[in-house]
Amino acid sequence: MEQIAAAAFWVALGKIIWVNILLSGDNAVVIALAARSLPDGQRRKAIVAGSAAAIVLRVALTVFAVQLLQFPYLKVIGALLLFWIGVQLLLPEDQHEDGIRSSEHLWAAIRTILIADLVMSVDNVLAVAAAADSGPVESRLLLLIIGLGLSIPLIIFGSQLLLGVMERFPVIITLGAALLGFVAGEMLVTDQATEAFFHGAGRASTTVIEVAGAVGVVLIGQWLARRKLRVQAASNGAAEKP
Repeated sequence: MEQIAAAAFWVALGKIIWVNILLSGDNAVVIALAARSLPDGQRRKAIVAGSAAAIVLRVALTVFAVQLLQFPYLKVIGALLLFWIGVQLLLPEDQHEDGIRSSEHLWAAIRTILIADLVMSVDNVLAVAAAADSGPVESRLLLLIIGLGLSIPLIIFGSQLLLGVMERFPVIITLGAALLGFVAGEMLVTDQATEAFFHGAGRASTTVIEVAGAVGVVLIGQWLARRKLRVQAASNGAAEKP
């Protein structure tokens, strides 16, 4: 109970819920696509059953990831990956063909949802593991269960609403990407191989790294987004020429 009452617990829980919602838009689309050919009565069953199984497996994978992050240099690698995930979040999406096959059978749809969700959840698992790692050690498993348990159903049943809000207020995505950069900075300064150096330099230095991670993600992501849009505009212009 003392860990639950701690401010660090609630801060970490908020990070878990936010980054999981932010990174799970594609997963919500996959779920909808996999179940779209089922009758109305079975569609909800497929979504609930497939998502429930995905939640259980994702919690297990994230617990495993949290344990791995305790080894030296793995947080450094994770920080770099998480930084890049944040940058990618700010890039314009490419138009691509739907590669998710729908099914007219309940269990086949559930299997598709489960496999597709797991394949697409690498970024979620890493980000959520990093967020949980910032919470009290004794309550990390509880953080994961509560955080994923609250956010995943919200994604499943409110995905269209969430996507609409993000499209209307793009600053939400920018703030989310900045949060991922901040968490990446946290991971970098708390790795066993770097912790002594950063903490020896004082708390101010660790805060600078964390803020630099947030600012760096936004600056690099926006720069790459502008460059990508220029390239797309140039290629479209070339294609329209006779």
